[in-house]
Amino acid sequence: MVETTLKSYDFRREREQTWRELDVLVGRANKGGLTALSPEELLRLPALYRATLSALSVARGISLDQNVLAYLESLAMRAYFCVYGAREGLFAGLWRFFAHDFPAAVRVAAWPLLLATAILILGIIVGHILTVGNPDWYYSFVSEGLAGGRAPTSTTAELRSVLYSGSDEILESLNLFASFLFTHNAKIGMLCFALGFAFGVPTAIFLFQTGLMIGGFSGLYATRDMAIELWAWLLIHGTTELLAIILCGGSGFVLASALIFPTQHSRMHNLTLYGRRAARIVIGAVALFFVAALLEGFGRQIITDITLRYLIGSGMLLWWLLYFLQAGKRAHHDRN
Repeated sequence: MVETTLKSYDFRREREQTWRELDVLVGRANKGGLTALSPEELLRLPALYRATLSALSVARGISLDQNVLAYLESLAMRAYFCVYGAREGLFAGLWRFFAHDFPAAVRVAAWPLLLATAILILGIIVGHILTVGNPDWYYSFVSEGLAGGRAPTSTTAELRSVLYSGSDEILESLNLFASFLFTHNAKIGMLCFALGFAFGVPTAIFLFQTGLMIGGFSGLYATRDMAIELWAWLLIHGTTELLAIILCGGSGFVLASALIFPTQHSRMHNLTLYGRRAARIVIGAVALFFVAALLEGFGRQIITDITLRYLIGSGMLLWWLLYFLQAGKRAHHDRN
């Protein structure tokens, strides 16, 4: 008993100064954040933490005083969150994501995104040409639910009324409509991303079918000489929404490339690496779906001027392109 007491005493005497120093630094960090510590203290914090962990391991091995063990365990846990815990708050994390992580991930995935864009545009062109040549193709490309009563049998007046209706709707109805659009489109986009696990084939089919649907609408209105009006109606929100779909499709192709071209890693390891990048793109795409839902639920229904619709749509497209090409580049350069 005396020997154990002496061991505990010697053990604490040799290391207690380290523990006290760490306790003081952790206490200050908990109150004022890591910015409350000087650069020298920040460098010393991990070393003190590792020394405390080592002491805790030894203390457990030689069955020292339970009070010492409890103190070291508590101190080690508090220090862990200072050394490895979150360094930034929610708003700082969101700012970092949208200012750097999201656009950087998009730039790295340029080729998969270009492939998704090409497939979508090809579907639009094919759907448009076939529908103009034979309006019956419209029924193959556009489901009854999505058609909303618009069909080759509709009169020109009925088709035109859809493009300019809704300006008198109350705000509450538009709010519900925008909420529905966001939820629906986000689910579709995430499904497009998830289909990439099947080597990207379902993702490509989904993008092509989406293009056929848009091309079917375009072809139908082109047969009534209203293609310009239709695209004004679509693009006020479509430049944002279609870009979000492309981002989801491109992220699906990122997953597919990890499976098809594993390089020096195993497919599962490659999938983990590429999956993180793809997930960033999808999360950012959901934000674009939210913006598109607001434009579609409010802007498209309230703004009926064709020129203004085109200006808003093209302005949004220019904004997104500049954002993805430039955002975060300076911060990345500064870190290098």
